[in-house]
Amino acid sequence: MISDQELFHVSQVADICGVSKETVRRWDTSGRLTSVREKDNNYRVFSKEQLLQFDEAKLFFEGTGTKKPEKPKRKYSLIELFAGAGGLALGLEKCGFKTLLLNEIDKNACATLRLNRPKWNVAEGSVSDLCFKEYKDNVDLLTGGFPCQAFSFAGKKLGFEDIRGTMFFEFARCISECRPKVFMAENVRGLLNHDGGRTLLTMVKILTELGYHVEEPRVVKAIHHRVPQKRERLIIVGVRKELRGKAAFEWPKPTGKIYTVRDALKPGELFKAPLPKSDGQGYPPAKRAVMEQVPPGGYWRDLPEDVQRSYMMKSYYLGGGKTGMARRMSWDEPSLTLTTAPAQKQTERCHPEETRPFTTREYARIQTFPDEWKFAGSQGSVYKQIGNAVPVNLGEALGHSLVKYLNRVT
Repeated sequence: MISDQELFHVSQVADICGVSKETVRRWDTSGRLTSVREKDNNYRVFSKEQLLQFDEAKLFFEGTGTKKPEKPKRKYSLIELFAGAGGLALGLEKCGFKTLLLNEIDKNACATLRLNRPKWNVAEGSVSDLCFKEYKDNVDLLTGGFPCQAFSFAGKKLGFEDIRGTMFFEFARCISECRPKVFMAENVRGLLNHDGGRTLLTMVKILTELGYHVEEPRVVKAIHHRVPQKRERLIIVGVRKELRGKAAFEWPKPTGKIYTVRDALKPGELFKAPLPKSDGQGYPPAKRAVMEQVPPGGYWRDLPEDVQRSYMMKSYYLGGGKTGMARRMSWDEPSLTLTTAPAQKQTERCHPEETRPFTTREYARIQTFPDEWKFAGSQGSVYKQIGNAVPVNLGEALGHSLVKYLNRVT
């Protein structure tokens, strides 16, 4: 964990600067950075002053010691589409938002929402079956992480009517019908460059045509906001044009501290109590025998060469790092992005010490769900719900920025 110390290990520098550990080592070799060796363990460490040459590091340290977040002037109203298991909704609730409506098509995720918040208005089913006109001009914030389908650009102008059949259209339709003061859409980072960036440009164009000023979309890193996981989300924020001149939207600043798997699974600053017991997937004997040979923080390249060839098969001869394969997490680093299943061969998420995938409760902690938040459905469904969620603490960080904005424009 990063504290107030002025020296940082290779993995910490990688997280702060948003690069791989291999890149940090190359910087050290080339002289772009100059490491010193710790006396006790001979690890390479780097000074904060050196890191400030990088824009990512400047952004990271800028957030250290920020003031307490503003309280909302009133209970701001919220509609969320594609709500999943409630990670974003819970984070926004912590900031003072009052939920008017949550929509989700997955029955188990809906059951999770109702189990934890019986008073929330959960509309189960396809968003295309809902009408939002009754909420017109009475919604402060609309949020949603719509699934992103590719658009066809051939011979189309791609105005509002041309995007029918996509989930983005449903999100845009909700904006058109209820006219929220502010909206926030979240999606995968890949949307930023999808089809050479034209997909995102089309979305911004349509949202603008609906009467909104759209902020420059930004990739937000969960590790900068009290989440022990290297998850990134593309965030799109828009405000009704008539409100735009009243204030500028301020993105949440990094906290200046990075949390690790240890912080997620052991009692400490993030979670005061011991980790609750829960079920989880296991490995078949052959795979377990392979994974037992992987050191903490390691992956398939740390295996003996004969085991590499046997385990990787044809992938052994292909290009690319394939760093998710046979991957064991480290206590002293954030987790890699959680997926919908913890034991997929391409995206392995093995416990740092025990040779097994993370349990469902460990998954939930890495996504910063509180221990009292329960999940409905089968084990596979629970992994899927948690893996797809917006981390609660990331939702809270975004929520505080939205509250500050709404305090000024409404």
